[in-house]
Amino acid sequence: MDNIKMRAKLSGENISGITEVKMIMNHPMETGRKKDDFGQLIPSYFIQLVTAKLNDKIVLEMQWGTGISKNPYLTFYLKGAAVNDKISIDWVDNLGKTGNGEILVVAA
Repeated sequence: MDNIKMRAKLSGENISGITEVKMIMNHPMETGRKKDDFGQLIPSYFIQLVTAKLNDKIVLEMQWGTGISKNPYLTFYLKGAAVNDKISIDWVDNLGKTGNGEILVVAA
């Protein structure tokens, strides 16, 4: 997927290990307060909702606003994932556009 780059690594020997998930989401994230070269305000354009799933079960849901930088980088940790479990990410922005990505958990 070209709009989200992801990595998920499981540390530890068994299911009690912690999985570190890292991703970067390609998005301009405009606040609505910046002006273009002609002095006109650039309309707001930002990711509003990010949902993370482990094997199709929601494990994280975030509501964002205009305070998040361009091409957001996100790291979070999961307990209970195993090697080859699927982690998927979906986002929706304030204009209704969507992005998604998925990756399988690998051993560290």
